[in-house]
Amino acid sequence: MSDTYPQSVEIYDTTLRDGSQLEGISLTVEDKLRIAEQLDMLGVHFIEGGWPGANPKDDEFFQRAQKELQLKTSQFVAFGSTRRAKGKVDQDQTLANLISANTDVVCIVGKCWDYHVTEALQTSPDEGVAMVADSVEYLVANGKRVFFDAEHFFDGYKNSPEFSLRVLEAASIAGAERLILCDTNGGSLPQDVTNAVAAVTAHLDTGVGVHLHNDTGCGVANALAGVAAGAIQVQGTINGYGERTGNCDLVAIIANLTLKMGITTIPEERLDLLTPVSHHVAELVNITLNPQQPYTGASAFAHKAGLHVSAIARRPDAYEHIPPERIGNGTRFLVSEMAGRSTLELKAKEIGIDLDGKILGDVVETLKKLEYEGYHFEVADASLELLMRGASGWTQDFFKLEEFHVDMKHVGSGSRAWNEISVDVDTRAVVNLFVDGERLVGVGDGNGPVNAIDTALRSVLSDTYPGLKGISLVDYKVRVLDTEKGTGAITRVLLDSTNGEETWTTIGVSENIIEASWQALVDSIVYGLLHSPVSE
Repeated sequence: MSDTYPQSVEIYDTTLRDGSQLEGISLTVEDKLRIAEQLDMLGVHFIEGGWPGANPKDDEFFQRAQKELQLKTSQFVAFGSTRRAKGKVDQDQTLANLISANTDVVCIVGKCWDYHVTEALQTSPDEGVAMVADSVEYLVANGKRVFFDAEHFFDGYKNSPEFSLRVLEAASIAGAERLILCDTNGGSLPQDVTNAVAAVTAHLDTGVGVHLHNDTGCGVANALAGVAAGAIQVQGTINGYGERTGNCDLVAIIANLTLKMGITTIPEERLDLLTPVSHHVAELVNITLNPQQPYTGASAFAHKAGLHVSAIARRPDAYEHIPPERIGNGTRFLVSEMAGRSTLELKAKEIGIDLDGKILGDVVETLKKLEYEGYHFEVADASLELLMRGASGWTQDFFKLEEFHVDMKHVGSGSRAWNEISVDVDTRAVVNLFVDGERLVGVGDGNGPVNAIDTALRSVLSDTYPGLKGISLVDYKVRVLDTEKGTGAITRVLLDSTNGEETWTTIGVSENIIEASWQALVDSIVYGLLHSPVSE
């Protein structure tokens, strides 16, 4: 570790407040409680629960959190603002709500740019400073540990460093435990953060933190620059959720500070929880995690080129910047037309099947042919596994298709959907299957052909294979491959399915979109049953 770095950095999570401001996120109180559990398990130091008094949801959260959650490593923080301009602290409702939230730590935000004080608050710089000092002093007198979020600090410091430092001095003298420098507009670059943090830490003895947004794409880099310059707390969100382009991503920050800079953050034995927590929170906020998410994304340690795979087989550290197991992720070998025999051999061993040299060669040629036709196995691991098992002589005996057909009826009042007053759409699928030698017929209605076929299959198979009840489809993607042919083009269908613990992807390709969907759906069900502990 560099002598200039702090030995440890406090991790302050604001996913429940700042993170929830991302477009598309709407957290229930139950969601917030479950996320808080994940954060405590990960070992962050502080969890900002929300703004008490701002809305009924945050009030309910703080009430329930005190009763229902027994935090082992984290502390809850209530967030609010300074007193109003020309107001009195003992009559300020926001400060009263912070006190009644019953948290040991509170964080208040105050203006640190004189332009905002005079234009947004319509008051004088002297009053702006007094608002901060009075509020901090009042909360400290009421037994609270106070963190001060210096709003718009970096912009303020550029334009009027004297005023910005004066606000921080007032907060420090009044008893603030941490001075958090906020890049509220998200426009700073690493050198801006370095210079400002270094100036503040040289001027004041109070511990400094940083709160950074990602509008320039530098959120994580800015956080690391702030710590290198002396910050001892970083405020951010899991997976970088937040307003506009998001906040700085605590997952990458924790990994970089700990593994790259040698700084203590969360307990070291919990680093391998970074990936599961990252994915779990993504599920709770109902946003699919970016596969390219640094450290924890599904593709973060995925290797496609045959040359890389061969090297990794000999030396795992040849093309990976850290052992992925350190943060709970793992190496993946992607198979495509670029893959060589060594890639397939590793994949076969990973699956647990034995393919001799000739079969491996045949599989390589089959993959190249299928990828030329439009298949894309690097994103469809489940279909790839079934293909490789088939090459080894395995055949699935869960069911055999005789035939299926799909009927759809659309009854409307006009020729254009958006002009129709009433629309009646019915879709029905019928499947004829052989299960254990018995011919069975399944009928299913759905909101579309894929849903109808899935329903029909389940109506036949669920009694024989109870494991199917735990398998569900979570995503359906269609891509047109040769657009020159218009509506007659080849389509590729990808299906994501889950059993609650594992998620897998299957693929189908055909000129007929229903046939392509059938291929992907059958692979999804067969893979799920193959790996289900109660499939027999």
